[in-house]
Amino acid sequence: MKTFVVKAFGTEAPEADLKQMNIERREATAKDVEIDILYCGVCHSDLHTARNEWHRTTYPNVPGHEIVGRVTKTGAGVTKIRVGDLVAVGCMVDSCRECGQCRNGSEQYCEKGMVPTYNGREKYLNRQTFGGYSERVVVDEDFVLRIPGNLDLAATAPLLCAAVTTWSPLKHWETGPGKKVGIAGIGGLGHMGVKLAKAMGAHVVVITTSPSKIEDAMRLGADEVVLSTDAEQMKTSANSLHFILDCVSAQHDINAYLKLLKVDGTLVLVGAPEHPLPVSPFSLIPARRSLAGSTIGSIRETQEMLDFCGRHNITADIELITIQDINSAYERLLKGDVKYRFVIDMASLKNPKPV
Repeated sequence: MKTFVVKAFGTEAPEADLKQMNIERREATAKDVEIDILYCGVCHSDLHTARNEWHRTTYPNVPGHEIVGRVTKTGAGVTKIRVGDLVAVGCMVDSCRECGQCRNGSEQYCEKGMVPTYNGREKYLNRQTFGGYSERVVVDEDFVLRIPGNLDLAATAPLLCAAVTTWSPLKHWETGPGKKVGIAGIGGLGHMGVKLAKAMGAHVVVITTSPSKIEDAMRLGADEVVLSTDAEQMKTSANSLHFILDCVSAQHDINAYLKLLKVDGTLVLVGAPEHPLPVSPFSLIPARRSLAGSTIGSIRETQEMLDFCGRHNITADIELITIQDINSAYERLLKGDVKYRFVIDMASLKNPKPV
């Protein structure tokens, strides 16, 4: 299969900075779409993967799975997308398409393993996938998404992971009118969870360790804020929530959050701390509470989420950076020093400004 070379930013080892490198992309097959990348969001997963914190990174590694761009070429068999369209690519670019989960439209749970946008294995070249910190990407049209025309393109990029990762469990557990929903952690995931849960009609309670985030939580749409560091507030809020979306990626006391749930309430993990979280049986048993997890959404769910965001004019709160800023952005991300998602202007890779 023919390939072509594009510029990218990636890393060659866990302790190494990201730097410019060249990577190969496949030439578009009959069902492929070639996309000129305009913006790419920076997810905490990018940092985890680049630094091998989940112990499954292949190097060299080019992160990025929140991609917004313009179509430059389509294969002969492409029917849903045209050259010039503004499109998006999220966390996966393929799946087996044959297992029960794929046939049911839940390819994120592909029984053979979905193909992630980066650090996966693509079937065409039998080599690893490279992500959106690059000039262009080639993706099967079935994994390419349409962007509502009213949304800001840069601020749309984080919707491809941060929003759909919160949207999927909020929909699956049927949160909405009449439900009291807790969002734990106001970062890249959490701030989207607040916006989406509020637009879906839920009563939204933000759970945070930071008094400095109270005002911002209300701005994002929260009806209430509970400080998890305040024992009295936590006691008062016990047994009050139908559902909690736990977006915290750092170590934390999950038992304290579980106690906020009503009988039959559910806490769903979407944040991914590096180390296991101890769970006390007595945080669950006395109130028949459930602890669950959720990954990204399916292609169908991602498109539904984008369309919903278009109707409600929902995008992420972002800070636009150049690709040359990525290493300092990772350090700031570790410190929580961003409101609430970095997005890379990929024009900076194609035409870097002189230092």
